Amino acid sequence: MVTMHELFSNRRRNLLFLAIVAAIFCALAVAALYRQQMLAAPHYESQTFFPDLAHHVREVTRIHVVSQSHGAFDVAFKPETGWVLPGRGNYPAAFDQVRKAIVAIAALQTVEPKTARVDWLHYLDLDPPSTGGKGLLITLSNEKGKDLASLIIGKSENIGDANGLTGYYVRKPDTMQSWLVKGALDIKGDPAAWMDKDVVTIDRASIQSVEVVPATGPRYSVARKKPSDADFTLRDLPPGRELQSAQSPNGVATAITGFSFDDIKPAKDLDFSNAAQLITHTFDGLTVTVRVLEKDQSYWATVSAEAAPGKPAAAKEARDINAHASGWAYKLPAYKAAQFTTSLESLLKPLSRKK
Repeated sequence: MVTMHELFSNRRRNLLFLAIVAAIFCALAVAALYRQQMLAAPHYESQTFFPDLAHHVREVTRIHVVSQSHGAFDVAFKPETGWVLPGRGNYPAAFDQVRKAIVAIAALQTVEPKTARVDWLHYLDLDPPSTGGKGLLITLSNEKGKDLASLIIGKSENIGDANGLTGYYVRKPDTMQSWLVKGALDIKGDPAAWMDKDVVTIDRASIQSVEVVPATGPRYSVARKKPSDADFTLRDLPPGRELQSAQSPNGVATAITGFSFDDIKPAKDLDFSNAAQLITHTFDGLTVTVRVLEKDQSYWATVSAEAAPGKPAAAKEARDINAHASGWAYKLPAYKAAQFTTSLESLLKPLSRKK
């Protein structure tokens, strides 16, 4: 005979079983509905943003760049000299930067279409720079002036791409339709980023001595006996004075290493007759002279080189430096200008004041 307790227990088990079955069927129904919606929804297939550009990359002879902060400039190919910046006196352009930009634009792949509303484009930084927008306009054209590709580049974002590609919001200038694309667009709106920065390359290990001739104040020199010496020493330490530290001369001694600049102009446009000089001598016979001029709170430098007699390797290096740097003045970043204009007094401990 079934007791009341057993009857109620069986009923609870039945109800629990029915509830589980109902939950399973409900989950299956939701999954089926979701699958049906996904199948019914349009599926976008990725494609090349500029389908024909890959067949014409060798025809590109001009890159036109426009940004809000730096305005417009061109990078152009000239058969006799290669890639140059016409607006900067045909200063040589960095070929690697040019190549990467063209290839990156040709390789762009669409991820999905985005907004086409004009009033939403500024949220993606896709307003044109010609109207003060933050978008970066890039146009590639051939020697006949025909545009091969043109796009406005806006914000970027991490899209979790398995190949490490970055997502970018872009659009073509003649349409309001924006796109999320993926690629490796490391393109700058600053003309300095397109300049060939390989002016002079000297390793710290090769530096033997440096002579410093400031625009004002006493001249001095620092040196070391062999490349393995960690620190440079100050020649002719003034009587009664001490160095700030044993490492104090190292900064000025290695000023020529990592030479960099922010802009260029023809050297003839500036007067370097009373400029400071920093003359670097290497163990292998190369001498590099950097003249530094302060003008309107900016520092400009010229670079020249020569080799000791009987040093063919140094002579070749000097020719390469002069071929690149001759006739140009380089605007130095603040940290590099400070290295080139280090005074003797800044290397020394302050004089003690007598009471």
